[in-house]
This record gives sequence, structure tokens and C-alpha cells, in this order.
Amino acid sequence: MERLCGPELPFWVANQTLHTDNPDLPECFQLSVLSWLPCVYLWLACPPYIFYVQRNNMGYIMMSVLNRVKTVFALLLWIVCWADLFGTFQELHQGDTRPPIYFVTPLVVGITMLLATFLIQFERLRGIQSSGILFIFWFLSVLCAIVPFRSKILQIPDKLRFITFYLYFSLVVSQLILCCFNEKPPLFSNVDTDPVSLTHTHTHTHTHVCFTLLVGYRNPLEAKDLWSLNKRDSSEEVVPKLLREWDLEQIKAHSAEDRSTQALYSKPPPAGESNHVGGENSPEEVDVLLSKKKTPKKPSFLRSLIKAFGPYFLIGSAFKLLQDLITFVNPQLLSLLISFTKQKEAPTWWGYALAFLMFCTAFLQTLILHQHFQYCFVTGMRLRTAIIGAIYRKSLIITNAAKRTSTVGEIVNLMSVDAQRFMDLTTFLNMLWSAPLQIILALYFLWQNLGPSVLAGVAVMILLIPLNAAIAVRTRAYQVEQMHYKDARIKLMNEILNGIKVLKLYAWENSFKEKVLEIRQKELNVLRKTAYLGALSTMAWTSAPFLVALMTFAVYVTVDKNNILDADKAFVSLSLFNILRFPLNMLPQVISSVVQASVSLKRIQDFLSHEELDPESVDRNNTATGTYFTDVPVCVFVRSINLMVPQGSLLAVVGHVGCGKSSLVSALLGEMEKLEGHISIRGSVAYVPQQAWIQNATLRDNILFGKAYNEQKYRSCLEACALTPDLEVLPGGDLTEIGEKGINLSGGQRQRVSLARALYNEADVYLLDDPLSAVDSHVAKHIFDHVIGPEGALKGKTRILVTHGISFLPQVNNIMVMVEGRVSEMGSYQELLQQNGAFAEFLRNYSLEDIIEDEATGTTICYYSRGIQNSLRSVDLLIFCSTWLLFATAWFPLVKSKVFWEYAKAVGPLLTLFICFLYGCQSAAAIGANVWLSQWTNDEAQNMTQENVSMRVGVYAALGITQGILVMVSSFTLAMGNIGAARKLHYALLDNKFHTPQSFFDTTPIGRVINRFSKDIYVIDEALPSTVLMFLGTFFSSLSTMIVIVASTPIFAVVIAPLTFIYVFVQRFYVATSRQLKRLESVTRSPIYSHFSETVTGSSVIRAYGRRDAFVLMSDVKVDDNQKSYYPGIVANRWLGVRIEFIGNCIVLFAALFAVIGKNNLNPGLVGLSVSYALLVTMSLNWMVRMTSDLESNIVAVERVKEYSETKIEAPWEVEDKKPSPDWPSQGKVEFLDYSVRYREGLDLVLKNLTLSVVGGEKIGIVGRTGAGKSSMTLCLFRLLEAAGGEITIDGVKISEIGLHDLRSKLTIIPQEPVLFSGSLRMNLDPFEKYNDGEVWKALELSHLNKFVSNQPAKLELECSEGGENLSVGQRQLVCLARALLRKTRILILDEATAAIDLETDDLIQSTIRTQFEDCTVFTIAHRLNTIMDYTRVLVLDKGQVAEFDTPSKLLSKRGIFYGMAKDAGLTQ
Repeated sequence: MERLCGPELPFWVANQTLHTDNPDLPECFQLSVLSWLPCVYLWLACPPYIFYVQRNNMGYIMMSVLNRVKTVFALLLWIVCWADLFGTFQELHQGDTRPPIYFVTPLVVGITMLLATFLIQFERLRGIQSSGILFIFWFLSVLCAIVPFRSKILQIPDKLRFITFYLYFSLVVSQLILCCFNEKPPLFSNVDTDPVSLTHTHTHTHTHVCFTLLVGYRNPLEAKDLWSLNKRDSSEEVVPKLLREWDLEQIKAHSAEDRSTQALYSKPPPAGESNHVGGENSPEEVDVLLSKKKTPKKPSFLRSLIKAFGPYFLIGSAFKLLQDLITFVNPQLLSLLISFTKQKEAPTWWGYALAFLMFCTAFLQTLILHQHFQYCFVTGMRLRTAIIGAIYRKSLIITNAAKRTSTVGEIVNLMSVDAQRFMDLTTFLNMLWSAPLQIILALYFLWQNLGPSVLAGVAVMILLIPLNAAIAVRTRAYQVEQMHYKDARIKLMNEILNGIKVLKLYAWENSFKEKVLEIRQKELNVLRKTAYLGALSTMAWTSAPFLVALMTFAVYVTVDKNNILDADKAFVSLSLFNILRFPLNMLPQVISSVVQASVSLKRIQDFLSHEELDPESVDRNNTATGTYFTDVPVCVFVRSINLMVPQGSLLAVVGHVGCGKSSLVSALLGEMEKLEGHISIRGSVAYVPQQAWIQNATLRDNILFGKAYNEQKYRSCLEACALTPDLEVLPGGDLTEIGEKGINLSGGQRQRVSLARALYNEADVYLLDDPLSAVDSHVAKHIFDHVIGPEGALKGKTRILVTHGISFLPQVNNIMVMVEGRVSEMGSYQELLQQNGAFAEFLRNYSLEDIIEDEATGTTICYYSRGIQNSLRSVDLLIFCSTWLLFATAWFPLVKSKVFWEYAKAVGPLLTLFICFLYGCQSAAAIGANVWLSQWTNDEAQNMTQENVSMRVGVYAALGITQGILVMVSSFTLAMGNIGAARKLHYALLDNKFHTPQSFFDTTPIGRVINRFSKDIYVIDEALPSTVLMFLGTFFSSLSTMIVIVASTPIFAVVIAPLTFIYVFVQRFYVATSRQLKRLESVTRSPIYSHFSETVTGSSVIRAYGRRDAFVLMSDVKVDDNQKSYYPGIVANRWLGVRIEFIGNCIVLFAALFAVIGKNNLNPGLVGLSVSYALLVTMSLNWMVRMTSDLESNIVAVERVKEYSETKIEAPWEVEDKKPSPDWPSQGKVEFLDYSVRYREGLDLVLKNLTLSVVGGEKIGIVGRTGAGKSSMTLCLFRLLEAAGGEITIDGVKISEIGLHDLRSKLTIIPQEPVLFSGSLRMNLDPFEKYNDGEVWKALELSHLNKFVSNQPAKLELECSEGGENLSVGQRQLVCLARALLRKTRILILDEATAAIDLETDDLIQSTIRTQFEDCTVFTIAHRLNTIMDYTRVLVLDKGQVAEFDTPSKLLSKRGIFYGMAKDAGLTQ
């Protein structure tokens, strides 16, 4: 340097710079280091940057005013530098020689300014709107010019240099300001220039985030307020990237496998030996071959992920490394600060410099950390998008065999849970290497500070690891057990809510309530055990740093008498221990996350490696007409079939259940694995599956299925498929939104929509898999005539119809009879009859009945059911309301303090106060321990070190251990309070739901009620307690920090108010928006999964119609929509983090500043205490905001549960002073007096002024058109509907005055649809266990079930599955009959089952009722008139009024409504 600056200008003068109260840097240092630093940066950064920009051309930006000004200023800077240089030459000319530095620096800076000018134009031509490189350059230039700026004021140099420097300074500042503005978007660019797209320039990001937060703070956020996703984060770019890498992996794995198999079998067999297995030595040879054969190499999904997303993630890792290194600067600065306070004669500016340095390193750390998080979160987001996309695409092409290995639920889990795990893992993945690095660095600095005694502390840490591990293992086991109980409870609740009507009719609520509470109790017991463990682990977690410090300090002072614990050693060590705490806690969590993610990885990899359907299995390009098979064994379902269907013909496929009819259709679609043979289809295909597949879209969209709308064609399709009358019933016509799985359509309507879809699609070949089974016979006839048959809309098309309907067979061209996967006979109807084979026999048995039944039902069904109409209306109203409710719940989330108060009441107000008191005590103990430590460190100054060592260590230990015990007690008390609250809230909800009237369940989707019992109760059980725990912890730790700093430097109190104001403002600002972003995110998340499960169930339909790409696109759009609301959440978190940590850094700054200002009155111990506390506060402030946000999100669950615990309830179950006598009703006399009823307030009356009297023992048949009020009348007897006027008496007792259970337990109903609950058969018959086994067997015998039950190994304990799925419908109906026989009350109501059961079962039921209920009053709602022809009287209802009421014979002779119905049914002439 001497050569450059000469002897007069030294490079460094310590007395001028450090040991003075007015410091300045030497001129040589200013001219060299400060001037060259920005230049060196720019020259180093330029080559890679230019290379990068050259590669990624973004278009071209027009020359703007901004650009011109930037360029002019850069040229002016160049001119200023060279003016300086020429000035020096001028001086040289005049004989005043200057050192070389005066020539070199202006030259270097001037050339660098030319480079900057070049970059400004180069970026414009390459379409870069704002430049990070130049921003940093101008920023560094301004920074480095600040010291010369001050120096030149203090000692003015010659005029020229003075002027040129200030010109230089003002121009550089202007450039820095100009750099903050964006250029216009580029022209000719294929880059996304969406004004609301989020580019990665961070100035842009922050303005965007501030805007979004402002919008979210003022009004509820909506989807339109969110910016669109970056192109590079969208499915369109991310998914193909991953799939490319995955395909390469698969190709590699297959080629490796091929090579290994070639190597295996290349050895030619020895001459003279048979070549096939079965030669004499061959078995051994095969064994040898097999043993040598390596397991085939599997393609690695992990490698694909790393190749696709690794490079971007590594940038984040680089930031993390930098942040880890900077973390350790502050403890060193703290050490310098403490030693500064000890040196009374040190210059004051040292202290200020240290305070600002602490602030700057902390702030730099903040910025770098959040930059790292940004990279990690974006990588995680891309991973999730890519994995969901890959799984979705795969699910559309896997074989049926593969599909059977994983259920829809499991695949949805891959998408939701497993993809989410990857996303969560990326955030902390860097901790795998960063945690060990931080631990090693911390231990190194501690060793330097305290020597070998650190090992004592390390030993404590290592001993705590197995304790934490053991707690984690037990907690995991408890979680599994608790999930088991939770699943059982939700399953039971689901059944209860599905069968609530039956429970009310039988008065069985109490029995089922007990069952739920029993499971709930077990669940809470497990929660309690988890709480014990949780309290223990919280104690270990909180006390660990303290125990480590205690052991280290105790060993340090006792090992050697010369070891003195001063403030420097104590507090620097404490701050290092606090740094250690985070990696030590995180490491086990990250490792367990990695283990979980590896399980997920394997699951996803297995799924993506499944076999795919062979697109070539069906030849679609063949020129032959129609369809033909040649000898195709497809799996084992269909064997050796030779079949040719000529173009335009109609082939019917018939056969018994399970003979391979549907498999044949699947084979034609290419859905089955083809073993050999050839399938060829000419032209396009339309497919109607056996179970109609309906999308959650409008009815019209379901039919159009992606085709353009053509009014005339569309109407004729509706007409042909008999859908026109249905549209009149649906509230929105064909624009009615159909619920998931077609929930608001009947089975027949779904099937007809599916058929209309095929018809509208105008294909060449139609594969119809039994489309007529789900519809009524007259509708089936209409559809066959108008669509499928020889005169239908599809005549001239090739049709393959699988059917069970015999009546249509005479009209088809060919019939193929299948038996066990083979074709047994084939030919036209006449040919098969003449062959007199199995088919002819089958026809003879069934055709007669079929024809009779057809006539019987021919005319009665045309009256469109108003009942269905009403229920459809309510369902649609429901769907409409629920859509609105979704919006309502998503938009206006005002969490009121009332809800917090409700929760505090549930915990117990006194307990709540006690918990807060305990938290206060534990903070006090912690402060006490640290204050004691600071007193201890001051002993050194008074030379009282040795006398007090044991007392100092003892009290320090006592205070710390007290804190640990208080932590455990407080977290355990809190957990107990939370569990108590959870029990109360669940009980109130359950109790209310059992007392809620039936009308509530008719208008509320079960899913919504179940959601309260599952999601919301889960939040109250598990999420809320941990949030409250964390919130209280962070709140009290922040509070104690403030108390400590104020106590040591009271002037700090002045700063608290403004900082608190900023903190609260930022927090409210963030929480308001973050809550809405979370809600938007969850609202947009469920469509991904529902669309996916819909796709998986309908994949064969989607493939048949060739709509795969359209569905992939739909899924991608849904995922992108979801990420669109997730991304602002990430960025808002970064926004918050930077601001909150800035407040934390300000606290550090002020704590250090005030310590410097009051250094004469403060001892080093207090300075150490106050600053080390301040260094901790950032973390707790940050967590406190997040916990507040989580607390507000989670407390909503309490509000939702409370809302459903306070709905209107029905009349009391028992009224003590109105209890009827035990033998009531002894006669069974029923009277209706002027009785009217309506379903709900505001609806029309269903029954109007009904008056009739029924004597005990009469058998009454109730008939009437649909919607006449037949079912309503029976519901009134049970008071499921309460009277709007008039009353009903039974044996003289007014039923409206007695308790519901007293009434309902004395009546019996056999409902139309049999409902069974999962549990034993015995429980289904007698849940209260009132009857002995003998009585139960007697009831089974009378209901003709005893043979079936006695054949079961479990007998009465036979386990019924959910909804009784393992019994046939007929058997379920007989179980309901057995229930009625067990109760045997004086009044029986029989809601006759219509289509559910076969004639044989129906006869059994009727004959049993006639014999067993001979002396009872029986009301039968009849659908088949022949069952009530021998009844005492028949009641004909019409529009809710009595139309006719007399004996059947008299009514027939009157020739009124009843006669008309009997005539329709063919019972009279």
C-alpha cells in the first residue's frame, strides 16, 4: 500500500481511528478500500450475470424517461471521475506530485461507471425490468461514500476534489433511488407479464404483499384480490419437469433390468440336453439362475425430485449457511460490550458502534434467514404441485389390477397427506446439516470461553436426548391409540346421523348416546396420558438450557479456585446455550419428519410404478366395420371369446350375475389385461357404465361432457332419455348443480343422465352396461323404444347391450349368452328358442312373471312423485344454502371475545386464573435465577468470589429447579383444564344433537354435522391446547424480557410504548389477512381432492370418451388455484417475519444503547443480563404473532361447536307428571281430531283438518297418490312432525302432552327402508337388552331369520357391517320385522317396502303380521293394493284430506278413487 499511497499517507493509524473520541479513517484507506469495494463487486458479478441474461432473453424494453435519466447519470458519474483524474494530471503539470492512488482510483471508478452504463442498456435490450446487481452496486457505493462525506466536511481538501466528490455522492444517491423503480414490461416476450403476477424482484413482492395485507385488513379477501401464480410455479411448468425426470429414471431402471436378464440367459444350453425345464439336471440349473438373479433395480423417485428441484433448493441452502455463520457474531459482540462497560476510559463511540453492529448483524441475519425460507417454501410448493400432478395423471392410466391394490381414499391420501409431508419437510430439510454445524460452532466458542467444563453441560444434553426420545415414542403410540378411538367414534356418529330417524322412531337415543360417550371416555383417557407426557416433555424442553448452564458453571467454579465466573463468561455462555437450544430441539423433529417423508416417498414411488393400461390393446384404426374379438382370454374373467358385431346391429349380452358380462365390456374398452388375441373397434366409443358416474357439475355439463351445446340435439336427447319431466322437478332445471356422486338425483335419474351423455356424444359404437336396471319398468320401456331399440335414436349405430330385462330380447339382432366367462350360446331370439338350451329354459321360467308385472306397473307410475319433488327441492335448497354458507363461513370470520369467554367458562374461570398465575410464577422464577446469576458475576469486582461459591450455586440451582417444576405443574394444569373443556363441549353437542328435531336433519347435510364431531372436536382436543400452551409461554417470556430490560435500564420504558404500538399494528394487520388466506386456501383445497376422487371413480368413462387431457387440465387449474392462495400466505409470513424481527432487533439496539449511555451507573452483570435477554426476544415475539393467529383460527372450532350445541330442541323425552300408565295403550284406539300439520314453518299444510277414529284391533290400509300425505300421517303419530292444529289421542290420552319416549316406545313401525347399525345382530334387535335370548330367538323364528342366524358361527353376536351391508336387503327388512315382533306393542305402523324386496319376502312379512299382530291396531301404507284387500278399512288420502274411508268392498262398489287405483293395478275389472 505504501507504494500506492506514498509515505505521507499511511494506510492505517490506530490513534486516529480507534483510540480517540473523534474517529476518522485515513485518506489512503478511504481512497483504496472504500472506493474499490463496489468496483470489485461489480466486475466480479458481471461475467456470470451477463452469461445468465444472455441465456434467458426476456424480450425488449422501449427506451423510457427513467432509462434515459439512469444512463445520463451514469455517464455524468464517468465524467466526474475523469474530471478528478484530469485535475490530478493538471497538478502534476504544475509540479505538485501526488501519490499513484490519486491516478488509479478515479481511473478504476470511471471505467466501472462505464460498465454500469453498459449494463443499464444491456438489461433494457434483454427485457429486465429491475436490476438486483446494479441495486447492490449503487447501495455499496453510497455506503462506502458515507465516511469520506464526513471526513471532507471535517477537513476540506482542495476545492476541485471537494466539488467532484459531492457531485459524485449526489449522483450515486440518485442512481440508488432510481434503481427502486421498475421499467415497463418488455415487448416480444413469452414471459408472463401479467400485472398481478408475482415476479421474484423483491421490491415488487413487498409492494404486492403490503397491498394484499391492506385489502385483507380493510375488507374480507376474495379470490380476485390474489395475484396470479408465477408461470414457473404453475402446474404447466412444474409437473412436466418432474415427469421428464421420472420417465428417464424408469427408462434407466428398465434398461438395467434388461441388461441383467440378458446376461443371465445368454449361456447356450449344453448339447444333447433338453432345453426345457424338466431335463434331468435342469432344476438345479434353474435354482442357480434364480439365485444369481439380482432384484430388479427400481426407478428412484427421490432422484427425480432432486434433479427437478434440487438446484433451486441449493440456493436456499447457501443462504442458510450464511445465516448460521452470522448467528455467532452477536455473542462475540456481547462479549466486547461487556468488556467495554468494564473499561471506564474507553471512547464512548465504541459502545455506540457495538450497539449498532449488534443491530446490523441481527438485521442482516433476519433478511438472510427469510430469503432462505422463501426458497425453501417455494421449493415445497413446487414439490406438492408436481407430486399431485404426477399422481393425478398416473391414476387415469393405471390398470384395474393396480387400482384394486389401493382404494380411492388411499390415493387421495397420497395427494393430501404425503404430498403435504414433502412440502412441510423442505422448510426444515436444511437443518439436517445446519443443526450439527451450529452445535459444533457453539461448542467451539463455549470451549474457548469456559474450557473443558463445557463437557459437563454437553453430558446433560446427551442425557436428555434418550428421555425426549422415550417421550416421543410413547406419545406416538398414544396418538395411534387415540386415532383408533376417534375413528370408531366418528364411524358410530356417522351411522347415528344417517339413521337418526330410526333412532327417534324406536326411542333408542339413550342407548346410542351411552355408546358414543363410552368411546369418548376412552379417547379422553388417552388424551390425559398424552398430557402427562406433554407436561414432562415441556419441562425437559424448558429446563434443558438451564440445567446445561447450571452444570457447566458449577463445574467451572468448583474445578479450579482460579476460575472466576465474571459477567463476560456467564452471559456470553448463556447466549451461546440459547443458540444451542434450537438445533438440539429441531434435530430429532427433522429426523422423524425425514423418516415419515421416506415412508411417503416409498408409497408415492410404488404408486407411480404401477402397471399402466396398454393403449394398444384395442385396435381403434381398423377398417373393419363394427367390433370383433378373436379368441381373447382377458385375465381370467373372460376366456376364448370369438365375436363379431356387424356395424349398425344391436347385440344383447345376457347371463347370470358374475358370468363376465361387464368384464367383456371392459375388455372392449381396453380396461382389462389382454393375454392373447385381437380386439378391434372401428370409430369412436361411448360407454354407459353399470353404476352411473355423475360429476359434481350442472346437469347440462354432465350431459354435454365437454361437447359444444346444440339446443335442438340436446332437447331431443333429454326427450329420448325421459329426462324432461325431471327437469320440471329440479329447481334450476338443467342448470341445477348436481351434488357429489349425484347425491340429489335418484338412481334412475343418474342412469338416464349417463345414457343421455352417451347419446349426445354421437359415437360409432355404444357399449351399454345394463343401463335399464336402475329405472322403473315403464321408463325402461320408453328408453328402449326411443334410444336403444331398433326404432330408437341409436338405430344404425353398433350397440352392445348388457341386460337382465327379458322383455326386450325379442327386439335385438343377436343375443349372446355367457356362462362363467365363456360364450355358451349365440344367435337371434328365435334361433336360441329353437336350440332349446339353457337360454330357452331360463326364458320359460321368467318371462311370464315379467310380463304380468309389466302390466301391473304400467300405468300407476306416470304420476310424478311429489314426495321426491319435495325432497329434491329441499336437497337443492340445501346445496344452494350450503354453497352460500361456505362463502359466508369463508368470508366473515369475526372471532369475538365472547368465544374466548365461552372457552374460559368451559375450562373453568377460577382454573383459568390459576393457570395464568402459575405461568407468572414460572417466569418470576426464571428471572430470579438470571438476576441471581448477574449478582454472582459481580462478586468478582468485590473479591468475594470463593466464600460464596456453594451458596451461589445452591440458590441458582434451587431457583432453576423451581422454575422446571412450575413449568410442569402449569402445563399439566392447563392440559387438564383443556380436557375438561373438551369433554363439556362434546357432551353438550352430542346431547343437543340427540334432542334436535328431525326437521333439522332433513335440511342440514350430514357432512356438516359430522364435521363438527370430527374436525372441530379434534381441534378442541388437540390443536387448541398446544396453541394455548405456546401462546402463554411466548407471552410470558416476552413480558419477562421487557421487565428485565426496564429494571436494568429504566429509560428503556420510553421506547416500549412506540414499539408495542408498531408490534400490535403489524400483528393485527397480518392476522386479519393471514386468517382469510388460510380460509381461502382450505376452501380451494377440497375441490382438488373431490375432483380427484370423482375422477378415479369415473376413470373408465373418462378414458372411453377420450377426455383424459381435459380432466388433467381441470385438475391442474384447481391445484394452481389452491397454490395461488397458499403463495401469498408464504410471502405474508416472510413480510411479518422481517417486520417483527426488526422490532426485536430494535429492542436489542435500545438495550445495548441504554447500557452504553448508563455505563457509569451499571455493573457488567446487569448489562449482560439485559442484552442477553434482548437477544432472545425476537424469537418469542415472532412466535407470539403466529400463535395469536393460530389461536384465532382454532378458537373458531369452539364457536362452531357451540353453534350446533344450541340449536332448537324437540319436546322433552319424559314428562314426569303426565306419564301414561305402564299398560297404556291397552286397546289401541286412535283418534285424529281436526288435525293439521306442516313440515316446517312457512311451508304449506301437508295434512288439513283430518278427523277420523280407529277402533282398537282394526287393520287400516292407507293409500293415495304420491304426495297425498300418507307418510306424514304416520310421522304425526310418532310426533316427528308436531301438530299445526287439532290433536291425536290414543286410548283417550292426548299424545301432545306426554313425553316423546313414553309415546314412541309404545308404538312400533316397520320402516320402508330398513336401517341397521354396525354392531351385533342382537344389539340391532334389542339395544337396551330388555329381552332374554329365548325371546330374541322366538322373534327371529317368526320373522323366518332363525335358519340364517343359526347357520352363522357367531349366532346372535353376528357382526353387522356399516348399514348392514353384509345382509341382503330382504334380510335387513326381516330384521326390522323381528324388531317389531320383539316390541309387540298394541299399535303397529307398516310403511310397505316397494322395490327393495322380492315377492317371496313380502309374502313372509304379510303372513307374519296377519298372525302375530292379530289383536293389534295396524296401519299399513300400501303401494301394492293386493296386500290390503282383506283389511278392515281402507283410508284414501288426497291432497292431505280424507277422500274415502270405508271397507275395501264398499269402496270398490262406490267406483271412486280407490276403484280407479284397483283397476290400474289389474285387481278389478
